[in-house]
Amino acid sequence: MEDPDYWRTVRDPQTGQDVVLSAEDVEIIKNIQRGRFPQGEAAMGEYIPYFTQDEEIHPTSSHPPQKRSFIPSKLERDRVSRMVHAIKMGWLRPPPPKEDEYDLHFFDLWGKEDPATKRLNRIPAPKVLPPGHEESYNPPPEYLFTEEERTKWEAQEPEERRVKIVPQKYSALRLVPAYKTFINERFERCLDLYLCPRQRKLKVNVNPEDLLPKLPRPRDLQPFPTTLSLVYQGHTDMVRTISVSPCGQWFASGSDDGSVRFWEVATGRCLRCAETGSRVHQVAWNPNQQLCLVAIANDEAIFLFNPALGDRLVVSKTDKTVDEFTRAEDDSGEASPIRWEQCAGEQHKAGFRMKLIHPQPVRSISWHHRGDYMVAVSPSGSYHGVVLHQLSRRRSQCPFKRTRGLVQRAMFHPSKPLLFIATQRYVRVYDLAAQMLRKRLMTNCRWVSSMDIHPCGDHVIVGSYDCRLTWFDLDLSTKPYQTLRNHKQAIRQVNFHRKYPLFASASDDGSVIVSHGMVYNDLLQNPLLVPVKILRGHVAKNDLGALDCQFHPSQPWIFTSGADATIRLYTN
Repeated sequence: MEDPDYWRTVRDPQTGQDVVLSAEDVEIIKNIQRGRFPQGEAAMGEYIPYFTQDEEIHPTSSHPPQKRSFIPSKLERDRVSRMVHAIKMGWLRPPPPKEDEYDLHFFDLWGKEDPATKRLNRIPAPKVLPPGHEESYNPPPEYLFTEEERTKWEAQEPEERRVKIVPQKYSALRLVPAYKTFINERFERCLDLYLCPRQRKLKVNVNPEDLLPKLPRPRDLQPFPTTLSLVYQGHTDMVRTISVSPCGQWFASGSDDGSVRFWEVATGRCLRCAETGSRVHQVAWNPNQQLCLVAIANDEAIFLFNPALGDRLVVSKTDKTVDEFTRAEDDSGEASPIRWEQCAGEQHKAGFRMKLIHPQPVRSISWHHRGDYMVAVSPSGSYHGVVLHQLSRRRSQCPFKRTRGLVQRAMFHPSKPLLFIATQRYVRVYDLAAQMLRKRLMTNCRWVSSMDIHPCGDHVIVGSYDCRLTWFDLDLSTKPYQTLRNHKQAIRQVNFHRKYPLFASASDDGSVIVSHGMVYNDLLQNPLLVPVKILRGHVAKNDLGALDCQFHPSQPWIFTSGADATIRLYTN
């Protein structure tokens, strides 16, 4: 059972006991809350009326009244005269009346319209049409509805009715009943006044074509590849990578069938075929024209292959240079994780000269412009993600103790000691001489797939799997200068032309888009980027289309490889 004295029970903080208040204690508390005496009115004692309204015989005070009580004050007169003078001169103004914040002010939106001061762009208030004969209480007989007309009028929508009400006839005005839709019509009238535009806005007549940037015509930007000239067939599986020789007379291709084929550009003949035994991820021709050497990335190994094409003196010099390699002592004294093995026997007869064994699979390789250094990328390894190889000394080193993110591509600067590392979301530029990070380019892409550097070294293009091609101006900002979204599927490869102002991108949709990218010597003029041609020819297979694209070193031609096991040459 609940305690009936719960509401008057309090806890004494000194003793910690519960005390039940009495009726007198409760009354004292109520008096204090009401602002009265705690003990009530009886505690004041008996009231003594010292002054009453009754006239007494003897006054309280016999002092005579003061003279100032019935003579006007001179001080007040001077103060009033000064205030009157200040009001006349405008020095003193009475305070404005205070407005009640709860007082609602209603005003007419159209009440102050004056035709003399009305502007040209002012729209007058909509007016109600005057009533017609059908709204009369005693309309002519021809305005009354028949049964057929009434049924048709009720079947129509309210917006489609020509007459808003049904005409009815009454013998006297006092017999007309109340209008049923009066409230609705007044509400709609208020909405018409409230929502009606009160100002005429002039519409600017702009041709949509004038808003587009004025780009030059593609015919004015020639030469660029437009026509399919040759199709190189011989691989039995998708061709992932191609590389053109520095002279432009041959090119190499690597496929998932485990073979590397060497082709003659002009005739389309397969001059040589080398079997690696597993999938070939990338081939890269050495840019040094004094050597005939090709690097092949094959799982955990990188093969240095001599295709024996061209001048015999160059071929013999390449073998002699490879055989005269002398291994240098490591300066740090630590054993390198990369093993250099010289090929012999059947492999040497096939053209393999050197084998570089990595602890992780190699997915990408790139040469330095002088042909002595090579960078290899292993996305699955953290410590061995980026490895630098020096051919003249047979030395390998890992420049980073820990790579930030999954490394996708790595490339050398064309003329400066800079190394570009493309991770999943960023492109970092490292200074190899100062051993420091120079820049970090924000690609705004979800997953970077490819990268290439302009021959001048001041511009970089980055392709991604989310169909974006990003152009960076290194002298301008670390954010993209322009982002192109011309492809509908993932971009697999991007490439610059070394001589002409061209760049291309290959996508899984089977198309290769060739664009004009003019870079000016004037730093105040921005690069001109114009897509000029879409090359379609590869057939998509297993959701893969064009996998690689490479420009010819001296001609405006482009080589493309795809998942349909073909290589195509497009010329101008």
